[in-house]
Amino acid sequence: MSEAGQGDKPQQPDETMQLKLPPSFRADETMQLRVSDIPAVPDMSEGENEGGGKQRSSKNRRKAPQPSLFARISSFLGPRLAPLLAVLAPYVARVTPYARKLRPQYPRPGRTDWRRWIPSWRQCLGGVLTSIGLSSMLLVVAYAATDIPDNINSYATQQDNVYFWADGTPMARTGWVQRQAMPLKDIPEDVRWAVLAAENASFYSDPGISFKGISRALFRTIGQGDTQGGSTITQQYVKNVYLNQNQTVSRKFTEAMIALKLDNQMSKDDILEGYLNTSWFGRGTYGIQRAAQAYYGKDVGELNASEAAFLASLLKGAGLYDPTLNSANRARAVERWSWTLDRMVDIGKLSKAERAKYTKFPEPLKANPLYDTGEQSDYLVELASQYAKKAGNISDKDFDLGGYQIYTTFDKKRQAQLTGAVTKARKDALKDDPENAKAAHYGASSVASDGRILAVYGGPDHRTQGYNESNATTVSAGSAFLPFVYAAGLENGIHKTRDGDTTPVTGETLYDGDDKVPVTTPEGPYWDRSGKVVAAKNDDGESYGQISLHRALELSVNTPFMQLGMDAGLDVVRTTAEKSGLLSSSIGAQVPALSMGSSTPSAIRMASGYSTFAAGGKHTEPYSVRLITKNGTKVVLDTPDADRAFGADVAEEVNSALADSFRTAHPDDVPSSQQAAARAGSLGQVAGKAGTTQDDTAAWYVGTAKAVSTAVVVYRIDLGKSLQPLPLKGIAGTTDDSVPYGIWSGAMSPLG
Repeated sequence: MSEAGQGDKPQQPDETMQLKLPPSFRADETMQLRVSDIPAVPDMSEGENEGGGKQRSSKNRRKAPQPSLFARISSFLGPRLAPLLAVLAPYVARVTPYARKLRPQYPRPGRTDWRRWIPSWRQCLGGVLTSIGLSSMLLVVAYAATDIPDNINSYATQQDNVYFWADGTPMARTGWVQRQAMPLKDIPEDVRWAVLAAENASFYSDPGISFKGISRALFRTIGQGDTQGGSTITQQYVKNVYLNQNQTVSRKFTEAMIALKLDNQMSKDDILEGYLNTSWFGRGTYGIQRAAQAYYGKDVGELNASEAAFLASLLKGAGLYDPTLNSANRARAVERWSWTLDRMVDIGKLSKAERAKYTKFPEPLKANPLYDTGEQSDYLVELASQYAKKAGNISDKDFDLGGYQIYTTFDKKRQAQLTGAVTKARKDALKDDPENAKAAHYGASSVASDGRILAVYGGPDHRTQGYNESNATTVSAGSAFLPFVYAAGLENGIHKTRDGDTTPVTGETLYDGDDKVPVTTPEGPYWDRSGKVVAAKNDDGESYGQISLHRALELSVNTPFMQLGMDAGLDVVRTTAEKSGLLSSSIGAQVPALSMGSSTPSAIRMASGYSTFAAGGKHTEPYSVRLITKNGTKVVLDTPDADRAFGADVAEEVNSALADSFRTAHPDDVPSSQQAAARAGSLGQVAGKAGTTQDDTAAWYVGTAKAVSTAVVVYRIDLGKSLQPLPLKGIAGTTDDSVPYGIWSGAMSPLG
């Protein structure tokens, strides 16, 4: 039988592929091939040839020829793969008869017992060859079907983050996210080979991928549910520039295919240059040039092999190898740095003599000098960026990529007033008492009753003092804590007996206001661990006899509130303070001293707590960002909602007592509207209270005007010697001339 004819009319060649296939190769018309359906010998067509028997019917003679399997596959995959299939077709046709012979037959004929179920060596060999062939075909098809993307992603196009004041005007443009592309010729060879030694020593000889590394990574990903290295520098560059950072098998496969193509289309030097300019080194920097500036304050061309070896370690994960973050990081960085230098010697890129010079770890700068937005705006940027990442669910790495517009809650005018008031007080102290003023610290914050942080004073200069004094939990609140004890008693009542009924408390409830009154429990006096009876003390040792709670808060009498805390329950006092806005981590031990302000809240949290009284007993967590956009698209924020801390009647009574406290202590500063507001019982009146500690280590003033609460704290700590608070020694002024109150009134002016 000839190759062309079966029946009367020769079959036309397939028009898509133009391939001649052996007569034994026919595609099942349903494309549903099963091994069991393949006959042992070639199947004959319905009609015989001219020499015998049946002839095709006229109906069959008129039927159009069916397209071949390869034609259908070609049509499905598109014209791009047609030439490839045309090349593979003859080989497939040649292998098909052998595949039929090697097809498994179970149970095996001519065998008995368990031997019937054991495949022959031919079948095993056929299975292995088939697997290799299919895998090779899959890789060839995948390689041909994968294109190098036209557009690089945001990892290679870094942007700054821009911060705006509450009124929408620009406040700061951060320098954290910076990238400066450097030609490879300007990057010293020691720097290049430090990176290559640490990441991919065979870079100049490999095909762009590491088969061993990919196999290991796939095994880890599939077998153990996580991912494990194995990428060449070419693959890492592809991931940085063209793909995302998702650790999935599909992403790794695509990465490998693009890396193979890229290695054939770009020179090794161009790939290395791109990699060094787009890799993330931490501290908001992308690229070796900005990394050199961020960690060593110099250009990349000035780095030596030792410094380069440290920077190369950051490619393993800057959050794990930046030694300035913690001691564990430093240990890892030193180990990796030493290993990289030894590796450079092993691959012949650093002499043993030069290696011997580098015995001391090259300590990087403690802070990134590229980050420079100004004296106070640094503190604002720090607060806003921390809140933005948390509320917007933005990772550190994504935030460092930049492109975000952060609209803050900071009021430009209030910020200027607060900064000016603290700056003046600091200068006056340095002038009047320079010795003690050297260790003086001032923290302040203004928070609206709806939770917006309007202004903060974090320190003299973020570049010389990195921590934020407005957000520090360093010193105790002292008597500024008394309003929270008062609110706890008013809201929950008191228990004079262990199992007795709750007795309501009002502003007119009387307590003993004498100095050194023993604190009692239902069982009797409260004894401390040293065996002494605990007694409350008033400022200056003054006694007041029986005094109402309202009057006691107005005059800042301590002893009634120490006993009130015991009667209401110290756990209740703690809960009330936390609901009002104080962090649980800053609340003092659950002993009688808790009511006297042993807690150490920050200025932001104290202002937030007092704003709860002004908001009618509703508390909103303080926040510093109201809107975030990225390239014009809004980022969804987890904005805080107001929660009920205590009843509105409780808030009104506490606020009324604080208003009387302000009016009694500072009668000359009472605005003309204060009397009318007091008569109306308005929560909008000016209210405030001073706070002192028995050990004279902190002085506070916290007050509210126009629904904005401001807290100011002054304390002394010699950071060069200890973190232990020191006596103020007059730095905070006197009762009649209080420095915290002076700062508060200057920041809140005008009060009316």
